[in-house]
Amino acid sequence: MTSLRPTPLCKRLGIRFPIFGFSHSIDVVVALARAGGFGVLGLAREMPDEVPEIIAETERRLDGLPYGVDLMLPQNVPATGDLGTLQASLPAGHRDFVADLTQRFGLGQASRPSFFTTQVRSEALFERQAEHVLASNAQMVATAIGIRSSLIERARAAGKLTASLVGSVRHAQKAIATGVDVLVAQGYDAGGHTGPIGTMSLIPQIVAAAAGRPVLGAGGIATGGQILACQAMGAEGAWLGTLWMAAAENHTPPRLLERLVAGRSEDTVITRAHSGKPCRVIRSEWIDAWAGPDAPEPLSMPAQQALTGDAFTAMHERDDARTIYEAAGQSVFAIRGPTTVAEQFATLLREAEEAWCRLSDSN
Repeated sequence: MTSLRPTPLCKRLGIRFPIFGFSHSIDVVVALARAGGFGVLGLAREMPDEVPEIIAETERRLDGLPYGVDLMLPQNVPATGDLGTLQASLPAGHRDFVADLTQRFGLGQASRPSFFTTQVRSEALFERQAEHVLASNAQMVATAIGIRSSLIERARAAGKLTASLVGSVRHAQKAIATGVDVLVAQGYDAGGHTGPIGTMSLIPQIVAAAAGRPVLGAGGIATGGQILACQAMGAEGAWLGTLWMAAAENHTPPRLLERLVAGRSEDTVITRAHSGKPCRVIRSEWIDAWAGPDAPEPLSMPAQQALTGDAFTAMHERDDARTIYEAAGQSVFAIRGPTTVAEQFATLLREAEEAWCRLSDSN
């Protein structure tokens, strides 16, 4: 029997192992569910009109297996948003800087529309996304940035567990006050939007503040021993994201995968150049350019996305070796080459068992 046994949260969700995996890929979410974990489908950067079809395809392939959905709900965004109007209001110096970078790297323009070239994060956009998610069969609704008490109330009324990614005790207290069921203690090590407190320091603080609510550990986690350590600190499981980017099911562009394989933890950096908020990414020449002496300060969200969205889409379309980057945590140390979710999952279970045996042998 593996050392990673079902926790109360696992039993409530109907999963075998306390491994929670975030991904934008349906294939990853399905593979995680089939392995006995809990897949969380990120829908924060999907085209709103495509969300119902994405959810329907996910549920068809899961065939009743449980899953969750993750949304991003930042504060201080406009009520509605028009991309053209927002782009026209961007400072000329910022537009010139991005134009110069695009020319320097030979990126050209994106040939296909994407979330980043057509959408503006706004309250209206969040409401459209939320309506689709609340109508789904997802067992859990998680929010990565920001929180809306109305969404929590509606999700719970729909019989769904709610979760919030928190980076401090203050964030946890706010989530608890809105009635969130599960706290995901996401440390500084994490990929994407993250806070200033390291995972090992954050988890016990959130467990203490949780008042009996389930806590998951997140941020820089990519080994079975780390999952076991989360449980030792009082968490009911671990939330992993970056690790799955190496899986075939993630369909990571080859040049980006090469960057992740070659990357070390110190090759991930926190930058505002991606979204306007502090975000940990795997560095590239594009990201380095925004840290240069001639670079302007990144704009706030959602203006920064309106400024760089076409370039971000183009570098991914072309799989451009010099510029391509993506949100990634310090757990890149565990990405050693192409693999599959099933292989990764088996490795996590084996590593957890080995870690448990080491602890048992030391007594």
